[in-house]
Amino acid sequence: MTQALRNFVAPLLRVTLPSLTTGVMVGLMIGLGACVPQTPVQVPIQAQPEAPPGAPPGSCWHRNTSPAVIETVTDQVLIQPAQVNETGQITRPAVFRTVTRQEIVQPRRDAWVETPCPDQLTTGFIASLQRALAARGFYQGAITGRMDRATRIAVRRYQRETGLDSSTLSLATARQLGLVAIAQ
Repeated sequence: MTQALRNFVAPLLRVTLPSLTTGVMVGLMIGLGACVPQTPVQVPIQAQPEAPPGAPPGSCWHRNTSPAVIETVTDQVLIQPAQVNETGQITRPAVFRTVTRQEIVQPRRDAWVETPCPDQLTTGFIASLQRALAARGFYQGAITGRMDRATRIAVRRYQRETGLDSSTLSLATARQLGLVAIAQ
């Protein structure tokens, strides 16, 4: 370890030179080596939003996944039939076992829903959405212009009546509410 290196490190630590051992100096140099500026972090290019095959360029979509509907079924399975004597009296009752199983009544479904693009979802647009839902009795909150929990619940309640169970605003709903021009 050179004297110049000790002279450089010692004032940084406010320690006298005789108290610095070679091992401490090496450890400090390794630690200070980590202070060297690193190469800049590359920010990944944002991936294109997901869309169904054949979607028009520039359109925005949301994949709405409906969960599977599962029903629990309980059955009594005969293990041993009842024993009956010659006169017809039951001498030993039947033995049953309870079996419980789950059946998928309706499988999970994925459906694509066209949505307004993020650049359209301005504060003014969302405030208009809140007013339109409030006028129809679906939204009772303050008109904030933010897509908050209350707004999403109101969107879901409104869209559920049209068969879409999603809190993501669909383009069709935005058109029904008069928020987006109807394409011709």
